[in-house]
Amino acid sequence: MQKNKIWVVLAVVILAIAALVYWLMPQSGTSESTSREQTSDTQSAEKIRMQQAMHNNAAASFLSPSQQDTEINCQLRLDSSNRLIVNEQTRNCFEYFITQYGEKSLEAISTDFKAYITQSHKEPALSQILDLWQRYLDYRNALGQLQAPNLSQEDPQYYRSIFSNMQNLRKQYFSDYEIEGLFGTEDIYTEYTLKRMAVMDDKKLSEAEKAQKLQELFKQLPQDWQENLEQLNTLQDLRSLTAAIKARGGSAAEIRDMRLNLVGPEATQRLEQLDGQRSQWKSRVEDYLSTRDQIMQSGMNDQAKQQAVKQLRGQHFQNPQEQLRLETFEQVHDQGGKLPFAD
Repeated sequence: MQKNKIWVVLAVVILAIAALVYWLMPQSGTSESTSREQTSDTQSAEKIRMQQAMHNNAAASFLSPSQQDTEINCQLRLDSSNRLIVNEQTRNCFEYFITQYGEKSLEAISTDFKAYITQSHKEPALSQILDLWQRYLDYRNALGQLQAPNLSQEDPQYYRSIFSNMQNLRKQYFSDYEIEGLFGTEDIYTEYTLKRMAVMDDKKLSEAEKAQKLQELFKQLPQDWQENLEQLNTLQDLRSLTAAIKARGGSAAEIRDMRLNLVGPEATQRLEQLDGQRSQWKSRVEDYLSTRDQIMQSGMNDQAKQQAVKQLRGQHFQNPQEQLRLETFEQVHDQGGKLPFAD
């Protein structure tokens, strides 16, 4: 009986060891499957890299020397029926190729463009793109033939006339849909700029009224345009209108009214504080230069003069940054130039 128990225990131990060995043994089927998958992934990745390299090499043949480090900017959009959606990207694509003019002839550019589009697009989009491309080239050529209006370039009507001629010319080559897609974004800014010029040139308006008109025009722009143009336009308008008021001897109250209309009360208050700081700086610099002139024109020897000027500078301008700015004013003053105070 005891002997039988020993054999049973021994059999159980042997089975356990066998099971453990089997569990630890590399599974050839799984290993081979994993190996095949890894090989397949590697081959797929290599295939993608080769295709990308071939595409890049093919695209490079369409580029001029100055464009070799760039990607072809042709993000053309198509609808679900594989038809071209005409938009600003369409024009960017055309212009990307046209900017090669000078390094390549127009004929070579056109040949390259057609070859590139033929490689990357199918019908019906292909015919649409090539047809629009040819009409765009014809339009660009005709644009260069337009005559400048017989007006002064200082007159806003000069630029309004040019824009009107361009719009009329476009109608000869493009549909309304194509005009909106190709030029719509640009025309928003052009129209806004022309209206701004007309306001600034209007002799019947005061500077405060001009500021109000400019703000009204600005608020008509799309929100993203407002965000991009706000600081640039505001700074330009403030300088122009402030200079106009000062040129005719206008009052501080007029400047304040103009600022309130253009930038609002909070910004006006900050500008007035800045005016005060600039006025103080101007007064300090002028007082210093006046006293410095007296020292330099005195009967002291050169060493004594330099020592006195150094002591004077330290009394009026203790800040190292102010002393550095002051050197510019000293140089301009000694040369007889106009001191570079901010307006």
